[in-house]
Amino acid sequence: MLENMKAVLFDLDGSLADSMWVWTTIDMEYIKEYQLEVPPHFYREMEGKSFTETAQYFLDVFPNLPFTLEELKQDWINRAYDKYTKEVKLKEGALDFLNMLKEQGILMGIATSNGRQLVEGFLKANQIETFFGTVWTSCDVCAGKPAPDVYLKAAESLQVSPEYCLVFEDVPMGILAGKNAGMKVCAVEDEFSKEQEKKKRELADYYIQNYNDIRKKTYEVL
Repeated sequence: MLENMKAVLFDLDGSLADSMWVWTTIDMEYIKEYQLEVPPHFYREMEGKSFTETAQYFLDVFPNLPFTLEELKQDWINRAYDKYTKEVKLKEGALDFLNMLKEQGILMGIATSNGRQLVEGFLKANQIETFFGTVWTSCDVCAGKPAPDVYLKAAESLQVSPEYCLVFEDVPMGILAGKNAGMKVCAVEDEFSKEQEKKKRELADYYIQNYNDIRKKTYEVL
């Protein structure tokens, strides 16, 4: 999997961090507090969108929410920050994998749809910020996933051509973003995208249950 790779780029939520539960919790808080009725395909429509794009989608679907775009984003950060810095953990085997990449001299970066404040808070709280030579969010570029922009920007920052980059992603839109960037992609098992496993396997180059699969060489080549 790592042969000829010069950089590994990680999506954060559901890929490197076991954090998707945070947003389910916050969504349920909103549904209860504001008596929202969630339309069909609500979560699928949000998949891959940047933090800002997701907030705008939320306001478009629920126009009676008493927030401006910036107010909604800040409210999400306020509700999520303690969870990201005190409760959210790395995916199984991830720390050992980061150390392995460091030992092999492979560069690392983050390319996420999440907001920068939450990303940086998580990295610092888990004492892994020094592993990453670059951190980009989809709000830093022109379009969220499945557009390749955030992955291309991360690769450019590390001065590595896309064909020498390996991406780790947990949802189809993220996998497509990596593929659209011309990179190899490994799909990561995650409870919150379990129903999309077939699609993930169709799109990705590799599949892991957790990061120990890489060390053990038990990952799947698709």
